Amino acid sequence: MSNQSTAPAIPASGRWIRIWPWLAVLLVLLLVGFIRVRLLELPLERDEGEYAYAGQLILQGIPPYELAYNMKLPGTYFAYAAGMSVFGETTSGIHLTLLAVNSLTCVFVFLLGRKLFGLTAGLVACASYALLSVSSAVLGAAAHATQFVVLFAVPGTLLLWQALQTRKPQTLFFCGLTYGLAFVMKQQGICFGVFGFLVLLWRERGEPLGGSFKNISLYAAGTILPFAVICLYLACAGVFPQFWFWTFSYARTYAAGAPLGAGLEYLLSYLRNQFDIFFGFWILAGAGLVVALRKPALQKPLTFAMGFLFFSFLGTTPGLYFREHYFVLLLPAFALIVGMAVQFLQAGSASIMKVAPVLLFAAVMGWGLWVQRWVFFQFPPPMLSQIIYRFNPFLETITAARYIREHSNPSARIAVIGSEPQIYFYAHRHSATGFIYTYPLMENQPYATAMQQQMIAELESVKPDYLVMVVNRYSWLLNESSDLKIIGWSQKYMDDNYQRVGIVAYPLGHPPVEFWEEQAKAIPAGLQQYLAIYHRQPSAR
Repeated sequence: MSNQSTAPAIPASGRWIRIWPWLAVLLVLLLVGFIRVRLLELPLERDEGEYAYAGQLILQGIPPYELAYNMKLPGTYFAYAAGMSVFGETTSGIHLTLLAVNSLTCVFVFLLGRKLFGLTAGLVACASYALLSVSSAVLGAAAHATQFVVLFAVPGTLLLWQALQTRKPQTLFFCGLTYGLAFVMKQQGICFGVFGFLVLLWRERGEPLGGSFKNISLYAAGTILPFAVICLYLACAGVFPQFWFWTFSYARTYAAGAPLGAGLEYLLSYLRNQFDIFFGFWILAGAGLVVALRKPALQKPLTFAMGFLFFSFLGTTPGLYFREHYFVLLLPAFALIVGMAVQFLQAGSASIMKVAPVLLFAAVMGWGLWVQRWVFFQFPPPMLSQIIYRFNPFLETITAARYIREHSNPSARIAVIGSEPQIYFYAHRHSATGFIYTYPLMENQPYATAMQQQMIAELESVKPDYLVMVVNRYSWLLNESSDLKIIGWSQKYMDDNYQRVGIVAYPLGHPPVEFWEEQAKAIPAGLQQYLAIYHRQPSAR
């Protein structure tokens, strides 16, 4: 007879209780995954183009800020590079990376909601976040940096809550580390790090000074580590001065942004335009808060969640521009409040009515799917790009880049006079200038004139084989105080040294316009927005 002990078998009902919530999460991921797979070929918009080009350069061994200048921290560049190394340097590869990032974030939202408020709250929060994060209200089909910020901010918040409960020092370090990774994805991620720091200070009040200092130091070390590593890498790569200028010196002028009144109008305009998508979730969240505020036992997790919501909102405010994709930062915390609402509306209902809050949430989800059916299920990606981004020339950039790739050597240098960096990525060609956007050159900021002079000097020095002139106001965002020197110079430079070999325009609601070689020598009458491709002539100086 064996004397080995045998673990008691888990009843089938117990195994089902463990498994069914994860099956529900899987169902949510499959639904959103279906939508994202359908949109894999959605043309890249310009932010995606910037990240994709920078990621492509990293895979070639070229550090950020050497051939591509921008004010964003480089974490998302490295994330794109990692994703493209797995899924390929294609539009689909980028959006498969987004699918993976978004799915992981959904799982973390479920875990955080379950930990704070209970199982129902976790499942509802997961489903809410999944739907809203792919929504057109936040440009959710595009792989914006904010999607990568929340990938780290949500598990960081989960670790912060666990640290409050367990008081384990190592948990604080890893909490700080994930918040630090959120920051290097994009500067707004610092809001989550500040949230964690303030929560920790509140927790440590009244504790012995030595223990408090140790805990805060561990958290701070974790938070600072990712940024320190990036600074060391960029210093060794010789691009630290460019990095510091763009991400801090210039970025400060951008953060000054719009006046308060204009910012509030931007916010109200956004809320009005997206009312159909959000209003059901707002009603649920509001009703849940009324119920939760009457329950003393909920005060601690509710206060924590509301703090998370407040600092998430702060992440949407830089410059007071309230861009659509900034609101991705707000979605995890908002989804938690919706999850809490359903959980406690259900708990406060009579037994026969406990299903009502769940049915109400199902109706809200169904409405969200219905009002966005044209995005999720109907229009093909090229048409969808034109509808969502209206007059931005994202389809045209694919055609222009294809022509350059087919008519030039891989070593050729090209330049885009405009703000369409996705052309460099599509063409697989290096930029002749680090100014992959002309936005900063047109802004009313103290560096604009010097930037124009530097861009001109870089182009005259490199003498790119191809130039793409973007004639589109959304690619320039001119204002009354814009210095137009770069526009006048580029026109003369192209006239003296280049021949126009292509004109591309896909006007919304009109037949596409494509003229090549000899046909491209004249601009069609009435064509106001287009991309013009120029080839450098052998006789050019």
